[in-house]
Amino acid sequence: MKLFLPFIMIVSCQAHYLDNHSCHECHEKIYDEFQSSRHSKGYFNDELHHKIADAVSTKKYDCAVCHMPMANNLSDLISGKARPNKNNKTHTDAISCYFCHTIAYVKKAHRYNINTKSRQAKGYKPTLYGRLHNPDESDKHSSVQNPVYAKNACLGCHSHKLNENNVTIFHAMKKDQDSLGCIHCHMPEVEGGVEKMDKRTRGHHASHRFLGIHDKDFRQTGVDINISVNKETIMIALDNKMGHPLIIQPARVKYLVVKLMRDKKEIWKNYEKDPREDLPVFFEHTFAGKDGKQVIIPATAMATLRLNNLEAKEHKEFSYQVPVLKKGDVIEVSLWMRVAKKACQSVIELKDEMFLKKILLKQVNKVVP
Repeated sequence: MKLFLPFIMIVSCQAHYLDNHSCHECHEKIYDEFQSSRHSKGYFNDELHHKIADAVSTKKYDCAVCHMPMANNLSDLISGKARPNKNNKTHTDAISCYFCHTIAYVKKAHRYNINTKSRQAKGYKPTLYGRLHNPDESDKHSSVQNPVYAKNACLGCHSHKLNENNVTIFHAMKKDQDSLGCIHCHMPEVEGGVEKMDKRTRGHHASHRFLGIHDKDFRQTGVDINISVNKETIMIALDNKMGHPLIIQPARVKYLVVKLMRDKKEIWKNYEKDPREDLPVFFEHTFAGKDGKQVIIPATAMATLRLNNLEAKEHKEFSYQVPVLKKGDVIEVSLWMRVAKKACQSVIELKDEMFLKKILLKQVNKVVP
């Protein structure tokens, strides 16, 4: 499978490549959205990805399959014959506009799915796929409304990934899922035409910000938190409303903080010093090496050490015994996240504040009646 993937990419990359900035001329709004998205982040501007990739290997760049998919020397990057080059647009464009809009087919495979790019006839304008009916033409490319593309677009990189030891290190989608659910949530319709000229006065387009946990409002929509009380018991129900698990990327952790407040003073909390003390509500995916001890870089893992998750659409309940509740007491339940768990710091040095701090996803309070 490793040999097949680079071959497909090499064949498809023979055609003229439209870099991200070339899209700006007609698609200003979409380009600006993309530039603020995680899809625009890659080896050269995402500290966590860069350092994990180098921790795996300073010779091969296997991550290029999904994080630098339009590289004009993809097979060399994977084999170790070349390294990422900041002067190469097919490298610095990260998960580029051209890549996503030329996915013709996704082959489902054991370790990870394979993106097959559309072939472009030499000397002709490239054809880009989209979801618009009767799309406009341009001097740069042809446009095709392609329902197969819409169903497959996310499956290649966002489905699953197994390392060379057949350990699942990334899992976001079930076998029967397609990309339409991803698009519905992460690319909602927003105001503004698809292109600057707006020839057909289309008033909306699919957001290319690719909304996720980095968006303050969006990250509050994924999980419902419900609180009920009974004398000395706090009961918490979590409902994952997302079409994917709560934990996808193994570098991340998410956890609940439960507090009992009386007269604005904390009189009880679900842990003393470290949220990991309350393991049932500490959601994480950790891995073990040959000796059974924890390893931080998933690429080297031999087995899963601990997986506590909230699966897609899953409902879970938790209860706590607390001091006798009084009228007016306030129960605070908050869901927090770290983009890079603290253990990452033991193997890679991170400086970006985003990876060093905890982030509040959602908080719900209940006053005891």
